[in-house]
Amino acid sequence: MDQLVTGIPGMEGLLRLRDLPSYCQVRDLLNPGLQQMQVVTRYSAKAHTLILNTFEALEGPILAEIRKHCKTTRAIGPLNAMLQARAPDAPPLLPSTSLWLEDHSCLTWLDSHAPNSVLYVSFGSYVVMSRGQLIEFCYGIINSRKPFLWVIRPDLLAGDEMVLPEELTVEAKARGRFVEWAPQKQVLQHPAVAGFLTHSGWNSTLESLVAEVPMLCWPFFVDQQINSRFVERVWGMGLDMKDTCERVVIEHLVSELVESEGLRTATRAMAEKARQSVDPSGSSYLEFEELVNDIRAMSTCAI
Repeated sequence: MDQLVTGIPGMEGLLRLRDLPSYCQVRDLLNPGLQQMQVVTRYSAKAHTLILNTFEALEGPILAEIRKHCKTTRAIGPLNAMLQARAPDAPPLLPSTSLWLEDHSCLTWLDSHAPNSVLYVSFGSYVVMSRGQLIEFCYGIINSRKPFLWVIRPDLLAGDEMVLPEELTVEAKARGRFVEWAPQKQVLQHPAVAGFLTHSGWNSTLESLVAEVPMLCWPFFVDQQINSRFVERVWGMGLDMKDTCERVVIEHLVSELVESEGLRTATRAMAEKARQSVDPSGSSYLEFEELVNDIRAMSTCAI
């Protein structure tokens, strides 16, 4: 799984086989997942415009390669930062699209903690883990002795009841807070949050970047595997923990994440580049203007 992957322009010498989505690791060219992705890729190349939630300073070399196949590729992200830049007087947060109710009381809990002291844990809307994996995470996080805010959805476990050993329950209540769902953008922007243990979904990655919060990545599927590799190896904004779920490793990496000034500095620097990209003279801002002009021109032609 650690075999170097070659022949991917813009990612030379970087990706390992373990970093690819499962449908790209197969040897069978007739694999349905691989064939579906080939279809999507071919249609993308034929698109009038490809709109991406990213920005030049983050993925410039890759965007250059994509533009060889789809000339009009608009990088207009990070969209959460773009919204704030273009509509600063709008309500700070859009209504949540989650199926779970956000527990805003966790923000009050964060208020009681020192700056850069709390680990935020959330694996997104779709990740499902085994009870054994959950227990390993519990031991690792608790043994790190860092306060934590942990999102545990009602359907997080695969077919198991959410029952933890008594010793874990006691320690967890003393050191952390569990919620079924959290207002993530507000949590990440809270000064108490020092790090984000994440599944490396793209939205979560950009939200953490903009909030200047370094990440500990435990990717699950699709693009998350590559995202986690870039977070550590290219952008230096976090640590990649794919393919492992051992309490000793988790404990060590949680401590490193929360205590590392180097990771915070790198994340802060990239967050500044993100803000610059959505300024009126920034790359994403200008790309968005061009996109709007393109749509208006298409509307005029249709009339």
